[in-house]
Amino acid sequence: MEKIKSFTSLKAWQEGHKFVLSIYQITNTFPKTEMFGLTSQLRRAAVSITSNIAEGFGRKSQKEKTQFYRIALASLTETQNQILIAKDVHYIQKDDFDVLAEQTVTVAKLINGLLRSIQSRTTSY
Repeated sequence: MEKIKSFTSLKAWQEGHKFVLSIYQITNTFPKTEMFGLTSQLRRAAVSITSNIAEGFGRKSQKEKTQFYRIALASLTETQNQILIAKDVHYIQKDDFDVLAEQTVTVAKLINGLLRSIQSRTTSY
């Protein structure tokens, strides 16, 4: 298997990046009164997902990689909560919510795959 040279080559980062772009697009439709509320929180949490994947990729120790990938997963869970709130207060239509929710499931599976990969490397020695 070829060694991945950049975090942008990680499927988890690529799908996470698509999710971030979706969040930016959908939050552009939120009321202006939410600019410093839900809009800001949702964007920051979404960006945190890919930022922590990137930072984890750049770390050398398996322990540090695991820590950052777990933070990415926690940020993803935070966005799942926030898009649910956005749907419940009618900022997001159900169809848009369903697409975003599916994206979060995909990204979660990929991050969990990164974590399993690290775990298998540390237990195979």
